[in-house]
Amino acid sequence: MTPLTRLLGTDVPIVLGPFGGVSSVELTAMVSELGGLGSYGLYGYDGARIAEVAARLREHTQRPIALNLWLPRSDEVEPADVDLTPSPGAAELLAQMDVHPEPPQRFLPSFDEQLTAALDARPSVLSFVYGVPGHEVVERAHAAGAAVVATATTVPEAVALEAGGVDAIVASGAEAAGHRVSFLHAPSAALVGTFALVPQVADAVRVPVLAAGGIADRRGVAAAFALGAQGVVVGTAFLRTRQSAVAESYRRAILHAAAHDTVLTSAMSGRLSRGLPNRAVRVLEAERVLPFPAQNWLTGQFRAEAARRDQADLLSLWVGQAARLAVFAEAPDLFRELVAGLPAATAGR
Repeated sequence: MTPLTRLLGTDVPIVLGPFGGVSSVELTAMVSELGGLGSYGLYGYDGARIAEVAARLREHTQRPIALNLWLPRSDEVEPADVDLTPSPGAAELLAQMDVHPEPPQRFLPSFDEQLTAALDARPSVLSFVYGVPGHEVVERAHAAGAAVVATATTVPEAVALEAGGVDAIVASGAEAAGHRVSFLHAPSAALVGTFALVPQVADAVRVPVLAAGGIADRRGVAAAFALGAQGVVVGTAFLRTRQSAVAESYRRAILHAAAHDTVLTSAMSGRLSRGLPNRAVRVLEAERVLPFPAQNWLTGQFRAEAARRDQADLLSLWVGQAARLAVFAEAPDLFRELVAGLPAATAGR
């Protein structure tokens, strides 16, 4: 047992990336059952939905799980703040899916509603992105028996997180899929690769550091530990597996993606993210992009139907630069591959 596995309550320091919007109860529970930490992303979930997901997770596993929340950044807009009339390109994508959305009363539930429901679920770990959780949040989590983990994309962010009282830090390199969760710097100015970021964060803080971004097999795991990490967070490689919640066309896109295929774009959500360019990205990048979360709500209207129809060209294809290494179709096979890269003492061998 290591300080990190003791903190997380796991057998090995392998963590499933929390997929906002495409988290799977089956995959989350399976990673925990295998001895790692299954994570479930709660972006956009209200309290009732969080309670429902937590109950389903507990039906599948009694092992430690992590629930992930996005911290509010005070730049989020409300429906009354923006003109939600679709641009010509967005209108075309909506029409293709035969979707005719009505403006909502709100884009997102309140953070307090989400936090309360997440803590009521009694996860072993509560993880955060997009900032430093307030001291009251950390205290509430600790009082509920949850360790607090948060994500940094630069060294100053990691230092700020440690000062804020978090128990462990995810150092997320620019290779990683999905949203660039920078909070002290503009995301476009905080594109530090995993190989450079992890050792500098490990040198700057005393709490355990987990490496994220570009890790998909035993080689990436071994490299992360050589750089000073005490654990790893793996995303794209698990999305590729049958147990994930993504559409089959999304899995095929991961399988055929090269490292240089991914792009950074704000077109799908209004915040900078790494993924594969498809028709939706190309159409929307040519037009005005609404501020977050208005753009995310708008694209979500056609993305939901595209997922049902299994049409990858209209999905948010969040994929990292190690996608070509995501070769395992079954989550247990991938997990065993990752464990093979752990230092012998860490893996209990």
